[in-house]
Amino acid sequence: MRVPVFLDRDGVINENREDYVRNLSQWKPLPGAVEAVGSLAAGGHPVVIVTNQSGIGRGYYTHSAVEEIHSAMLTAFAAAGAEGVSVYYCPHHPSESCSCRKPETGMIEKAREELSLPKRGWMVGDADSDMELGRRSGLKTILVLTGRGADQLEKIRAAGGPVPDFVTDSLVSALRIIS
Repeated sequence: MRVPVFLDRDGVINENREDYVRNLSQWKPLPGAVEAVGSLAAGGHPVVIVTNQSGIGRGYYTHSAVEEIHSAMLTAFAAAGAEGVSVYYCPHHPSESCSCRKPETGMIEKAREELSLPKRGWMVGDADSDMELGRRSGLKTILVLTGRGADQLEKIRAAGGPVPDFVTDSLVSALRIIS
């Protein structure tokens, strides 16, 4: 088994929406992202999606709406050759105290335990919270400039915060770094 690749969902795999991806009709994969997940899986990497879905806690949509989106996403991944992709999501409102909302490490800890994953690996995301999650979890970090990535990179640099290990245009270009 090669090292796992943890991926954020909105802004990495699919278009990010300011008003949340609330239902399946709003889920729009980014160009090449589904195929990139297929390439990761074909290369022997366990692929795990870790996504904050606070719209549930805010009352904007339901668990069943998220599960419908994830079912369609997993079907698309399978068609691209990526069987066995796992999805973990945090449904909590940001004001709730939980161990799963990124950058907390609960989703990665749970995936490592349930899937018997090694400690090393990659975190690919479009937000500073994804990069912080990766650092806290001992993962190499890749910030993609899709979704909120470009704005987040400017904020990270302006604040003088820790920078990601790598910055690249998209999940497709992240494949070259991971391989």
